[in-house]
Amino acid sequence: MYAQVINTGSDRVRRIDEMSAEEQAFMERIENGEKIEPKEWMPEGYRKTLIRQIGQHAHSEVVGQLPEGNWITRAPTLERKAILLAKVQDEAGHGLYLYCAAETLGVSRDELIELLNSGKMKYSSIFNYPTLNWADIGAVGWLVDGAAIMNQVPLQRTSYGPYSRAMIRICKEESFHQRQGYDIMMKMCAGSPEQKAMAQDALNRFWYPALMMFGPSDKDSVHSAQSMAWKIKINTNDELRQKFVDQTVPQAEYLGLTVPDEHLKWNEERGAYDFSEPDWSEFFDVIAGNGPCNKERLGARVKAWDDGAWFREGLAVNAQKKQTKQRKQA
Repeated sequence: MYAQVINTGSDRVRRIDEMSAEEQAFMERIENGEKIEPKEWMPEGYRKTLIRQIGQHAHSEVVGQLPEGNWITRAPTLERKAILLAKVQDEAGHGLYLYCAAETLGVSRDELIELLNSGKMKYSSIFNYPTLNWADIGAVGWLVDGAAIMNQVPLQRTSYGPYSRAMIRICKEESFHQRQGYDIMMKMCAGSPEQKAMAQDALNRFWYPALMMFGPSDKDSVHSAQSMAWKIKINTNDELRQKFVDQTVPQAEYLGLTVPDEHLKWNEERGAYDFSEPDWSEFFDVIAGNGPCNKERLGARVKAWDDGAWFREGLAVNAQKKQTKQRKQA
């Protein structure tokens, strides 16, 4: 694979005869399915690509708490409240696992958060959409976490060891998140006509943003080809989007809901669904900071960072005191 020139958008993977001996040895390890560990040699581009991807992934887990967090106090039952609390707590943990994985590449957590707060590093576009009612929490669990699982299960086989290992636990917990979302939708659809209408409305609003979670189409993706060559990514954006549609449409039919796509139909020849592409102009507009909740989401993260300054300063002073005491004892 790496011996060929691959073009995807403006991306280009170099030929093996353009690589140094170190790069060739590195690519042989990648092709053999070996994991790359933190202290081992890696191309600078590989390191930077991982920092970008893992950083964005970590930020998405943390920002992803916000659309659901404001429903904790308004959950319809005590059981639902406890489940949602556990889910939001899990997302915080996922962010921590991923920040730790990124730190093994020589970037600090503070640096990553500063990049997020300044708008220089992104998070998943889906979290810039509002959750207007309880059915939206079901749609987020079912569709958003379902898309996340589709994205993340292959990352258990990614070529970078710490990222691969972090994904094992994350995927187990994400499967719980998806099931609790689908359970909410089942209850809504089995309830009153008004409740089922709320579930249909949530599906209508979250369907296309969920499809956008896999990133732009392969022909427009800037990073996919190189990430695939390095086996940071295992599947292309379009492959994952197709798998998500094929898995999710029967689930919607079971619920008695209609996917909001008039062109959706089963293609017997392909053994897969034909479906409409999302509005990519909307995707890039949201990524650029112009989505319904971009300012609100980023503002919440900046405020949390600023409000926690006193605690971080206290930790730093305490650590300095411990170091001073250890030096004196030595």
